[in-house]
Amino acid sequence: MPADAATLLQPASAIDELCVNTIRFLAVDAVQQAHSGHPGMPMGDAAMGYTLWDRFLRFNPRDPHWPNRDRFVLSAGHGCMLLYALLYLYGYDLPLEEIKNFRQLGSITPGHAEHGKTPGVEVTSGPLGQGFANAVGLAMAEASLAATYNRPGFPIIDHYTYVIASDGDIMEGVSAEAASLAGHLQLGKLIVLWSDNRITIEGGTNLTFTEDVLARFAAYGWQVQRVHDGNDLSQVAAALVLARADSQRPSFIAVRTHIGYGSPHKQDTAAAHGEPLGREEVQLTKQHLGWPLEPAFLVPEQVLGHCRRAIARGQAWQEAWEGLRQAYSREFPELAQELERRLNRQLPPDWDRDVPVFKTDHGPVATRSASGQVLNAVAPHLPELVGGSGDLAPSTKTIIKKGGTLQATHLCGRNIHFGIREHAMGAIVNGLAYYGGFLPYGATFLVFSDYMRPPLRLAALSKLHTIFIFTHDSLGVGEDGPTHQPVEHLLALRAIPGLLVIRPADANETAAAWRLAISRQDGPVVLILSRQNLPILDPASYPHVQTGVSLGGYILAEAPTGGLPQLVMVATGSEVHLALAAREALTDEGIQVRVVSFPCWELFQKQSPEYQQEVCPPQIPLLAIEAGVSLGWQPYIRRETRMDVIAVDRFGASAPGPVVLREYGFHLKNICERARLLVARAQT
Repeated sequence: MPADAATLLQPASAIDELCVNTIRFLAVDAVQQAHSGHPGMPMGDAAMGYTLWDRFLRFNPRDPHWPNRDRFVLSAGHGCMLLYALLYLYGYDLPLEEIKNFRQLGSITPGHAEHGKTPGVEVTSGPLGQGFANAVGLAMAEASLAATYNRPGFPIIDHYTYVIASDGDIMEGVSAEAASLAGHLQLGKLIVLWSDNRITIEGGTNLTFTEDVLARFAAYGWQVQRVHDGNDLSQVAAALVLARADSQRPSFIAVRTHIGYGSPHKQDTAAAHGEPLGREEVQLTKQHLGWPLEPAFLVPEQVLGHCRRAIARGQAWQEAWEGLRQAYSREFPELAQELERRLNRQLPPDWDRDVPVFKTDHGPVATRSASGQVLNAVAPHLPELVGGSGDLAPSTKTIIKKGGTLQATHLCGRNIHFGIREHAMGAIVNGLAYYGGFLPYGATFLVFSDYMRPPLRLAALSKLHTIFIFTHDSLGVGEDGPTHQPVEHLLALRAIPGLLVIRPADANETAAAWRLAISRQDGPVVLILSRQNLPILDPASYPHVQTGVSLGGYILAEAPTGGLPQLVMVATGSEVHLALAAREALTDEGIQVRVVSFPCWELFQKQSPEYQQEVCPPQIPLLAIEAGVSLGWQPYIRRETRMDVIAVDRFGASAPGPVVLREYGFHLKNICERARLLVARAQT
């Protein structure tokens, strides 16, 4: 990046204008050829994006993962052709052929930007507001690592996070939650450019969006500015210079842009948002902006030459940083080694050596409390483990003791107080994971996972190493009533592909679940934990309790005779103990029962058919027990006379937890009666 202000603030030159129009028409031609997409935003934001990338953004196209690069988030993911055009022009491994294959099967230019699919894409930004909140997580990550590892003369972590956001991003509630927290934390290296084009799908934003947005962000504690002409490179640059000069506040820049800029008939209309311009309008737009009608996907040689200077510039930046890193390693070898390990997403050896083994005399204990014990056993060995809750840490047991609180004055703290902002919490946790160097977690009550569904889904889609902790997992919540008693939530979470949902039955299964959550590298893990105390499954009596969780379902207690049972009881979480009690009672009646603990559907489904049939033989009647909806159990309970499920297909009730559970059939008498009926039917 040029160092002198005069160069940064210079008016657009002929080559600048040519580059901006190249970006515009790469987007226009790609959308037109795909017969699908959003051309208007890239057309309107091309000058703003170009100014940022050409004059300010520090990156190395030859190493998209360079740790000290600036992060760029296109929160308005529907405008991804803006990002793809920039990535191609500035030398990332994104060939022009992929621009031509926009939105086609197998391309690396999907219809909304996806992390891990396209080099240089920092976050998956489709649902509006998510990218904005991810960027808050990215900025928190930079600030935290800098506070932890930088030393005088060694700014080993020192970069900015930039965002281009749309009207829709700013309307979404998740961005408001995240912006509020960012202002509180004084994330001065977070800079948001708001594309204020005043158009949404239904028409002008004046239909619904007439608030003073700058006043709102100022109230959050942000520096705010307004740029009246988004096509004026010097105005955009001047605002960015002022934003970078304020180290105590995140910056919000309202940039007046024009959706579909240059289109004679569609500029500043909703028609430019979500559909191709049309062949005739493409030609008229090219004529209007003085662009050749043919060929499509034109990239003038001088444009490519100008933009590709970023390769040498980026390599020089990274080489200078590598020199700093080497000097840092000599001066602070232990810090350097730890930082490198974290950034490489490697776990230290023996990180789990202090995970407790729970004995019978340690209980009963709620799995949320056991989780807190495991968290604090591993935290001293995993400095990357950071997180918090939506104002529920005392209840979710997610405080890292001696971890310190992350605040503006103590950015190296490991306990994050997200406030009552569950949606932003999920997206910020994802942002920390996108950044690298962190193993982040977020916690709340299971019933409030509904507030977090978009970031949970995106964590799974992006295969992020994140941990989500949901406590108060059943009707056992009790007196708070149906508004706080989760019923359908287990099924809803299990429905998300790639999301590992684990509901442990006791403290030892909880410890095993934490081991899985920390060691899994290819996606998020959800821990579902009880409020109420549960007996301990002592490994001395249940030898597979520590290893069986990794299989998803395992034989916890075999039929007493050791042969094939007359009935298999499958249960999760707190209901496992009801199954064990029923097994004991039915054994006294001469009925041979096997109890299967089933903490994770997804892991069980990954086991071989032979293993699945060994655990749950298809010829043996099966009774499933879970304090959630019955829908979804069909693959295991086989809808026929050989199956039954004790579940909750209605909302809960306000009463003490044991009373509610008994009323809904979760008691020994009902389970035994249902078991006898199953066995009797199988014998007829």
